Amino acid sequence: MKTIYVIISVLLCLCCKSQNNQTMINKTTVSDFDLNKYLGTWYEIARFPHSFEKDLIGVTATYSLKDNGGLKVLNQGYKKSFSGDLKKAIGKGKLTSDPGKLKVSFFLFFYADYNILELDSANYQWALIGSSTPNYLWILSRTPHIDKELYNNLTERAKSRGYDISKLMQVPQR
Repeated sequence: MKTIYVIISVLLCLCCKSQNNQTMINKTTVSDFDLNKYLGTWYEIARFPHSFEKDLIGVTATYSLKDNGGLKVLNQGYKKSFSGDLKKAIGKGKLTSDPGKLKVSFFLFFYADYNILELDSANYQWALIGSSTPNYLWILSRTPHIDKELYNNLTERAKSRGYDISKLMQVPQR
């Protein structure tokens, strides 16, 4: 009987390891990051769908410094249409010791990873954002629209990092 438990345990471990390998993503963040250049408004060009952004369009994220040196995060978007209710979520953020890696919180002291995976390092005009899991991905831009070539380039970068880009949904912007 003990042998059966050992065999089942080994099989479960192998199955879990196999499943984890399928969802492995490259979470390496940009090596050079200037928070002051990152501050301001970013338009959400595409994202993986989530309940906290369900039916939101025209979504923006605005980053600013608080008086205490912390980071204020304002996410907002319109429910279902541009004439729909404007939904806002105010959070906070903080830098970590790793460049391009922030922590953000929209609820008490529960922080989530905010990994700047790819960034227009010259002008800070676009960014590819991920998390510690393959379930979160955003394409952000300083403008409401980006050209198709840049969009395809960013989705290919995400795909090469292990993200399932078939889950990306483009976000309508004005």
